[in-house]
Amino acid sequence: MIKKYFYFVLIICLSANSLVGQLVIAKPTFVFLQACSNANFNTFEIQINFSASPSLNSNNQFIIELSDPAGSFLSPSVVYTTAIGEITASGQKVIISFPITTSGEKYQLRVRSTIPAVTGDKSNAFAAYYKAHDEQFTINNTVATASYCAGGNYTLRIDPDGNTVSNSPLKYPSLTYNWYRDNGTSLPKTLVLSAGPGNYTVTQPGTYFVETNYGTCTSNSYSNRVQVTESTTAASASITSSKGNPFCIAQGPTILSVGAGNSYQWFKDDVPISGATSQTYQATTSGKYSVKVDYGSCQASAFIQLQEFRISSTINVPPSNSLNTGETLGVTVTTDASSPTFQWFLNSKVIANATTNNYTASSTGNYKIIVTQNGSCTITNELFFEITGANTSIPTNVPNIPNLISANNDGINDTWVIPQDYSSGSNSNVTIISSNGEIVMQTNNYLNDWPNDSINVKNINPVYYYIITTQDNQVIKGSITVIK
Repeated sequence: MIKKYFYFVLIICLSANSLVGQLVIAKPTFVFLQACSNANFNTFEIQINFSASPSLNSNNQFIIELSDPAGSFLSPSVVYTTAIGEITASGQKVIISFPITTSGEKYQLRVRSTIPAVTGDKSNAFAAYYKAHDEQFTINNTVATASYCAGGNYTLRIDPDGNTVSNSPLKYPSLTYNWYRDNGTSLPKTLVLSAGPGNYTVTQPGTYFVETNYGTCTSNSYSNRVQVTESTTAASASITSSKGNPFCIAQGPTILSVGAGNSYQWFKDDVPISGATSQTYQATTSGKYSVKVDYGSCQASAFIQLQEFRISSTINVPPSNSLNTGETLGVTVTTDASSPTFQWFLNSKVIANATTNNYTASSTGNYKIIVTQNGSCTITNELFFEITGANTSIPTNVPNIPNLISANNDGINDTWVIPQDYSSGSNSNVTIISSNGEIVMQTNNYLNDWPNDSINVKNINPVYYYIITTQDNQVIKGSITVIK
């Protein structure tokens, strides 16, 4: 009875081995030594090798699995599954792609089948990396120098996206980085941190840079170099302007930057600038700019007297002028601009052919001259003056300031005429205010012509108030009653 049972079990075992033995899957083969993929290239040819006896099941599928970076298949990734009946003979090839999280030196591939369920041998180990980032990036806000106090340290960081940075590798959380000290062209670089984070704390002076960790795969994902020094005496700092000093305001802000430290505070004309606490500051105007840099165990300050490219222009006439009929006014522009151009305007319209630094004006109205210095930095000045007609019907000399006028257009006492000591040419400021407190007229060149427009006098004679401020700051006040 025991012998019969033994033979029965033996027959079952032999039968099971015979079923499995119908398909033997060898390790897959490929021609690449390492798989370095990216968004533009991620196709690799894999050859499936097996022997089937008597023949391969027509409903079978082959599944290609990828190990973890250490070569373990405890939790493999499926990188390709054939269609039913797609593979009919050993040695056929398929195209696979690697997951975007692939990163390691000891990956392996294996093939398994579905009918029957057989798992093949593992491939040779190989390096594989998906290069999610494959271009140059920046560290330390592109500033090429940094310093730390004696006995201290300084932390270099990969710049995140923002503030003109749009290609930071930090947007890919799965990446790690190799930090290096550059020892010069004649010496090999020194790896100071392998497969580390996006920052590195420097404790030894030198020139440092970082590369995205793609193992033995080469890439273009590397940073600028930063020279880090240790201050053995008092800490120092200096400010640079990206557009030079002076700078051209027409070309936009200039970026002020200082050597890297732990924290910063910028000032304009010795007043702290709210929120200006980064390594750089965008300046849009001239002035004294300074910054305090904290290096940890010591501090330093720096300043720059930022200047703008400017031109200065003047004209030889006062802002307000009056002409009698037939008179002209010669106006000349003086400027320190090199190779300037000129354009004259009357009442906001271009005066044809008025393109030199002088013009003879004969018409009343508002004039403007635009002086332009062209070149790499275009700078303009605008100058203004006005010409009014002299009112010959108004008396030019009265002894006292009147407080009564009759604005009825009868040619007698129609306007408020004041002594020459306060009218045009005296540089006195004349202001007239309504009983409601509204300023109805204000000028430094009163032409004895108020009111210019008719005043509607109904049942009550309106009262206005005047304030005259002379050139030597004497103030005269009073009222003006307008009657029918």
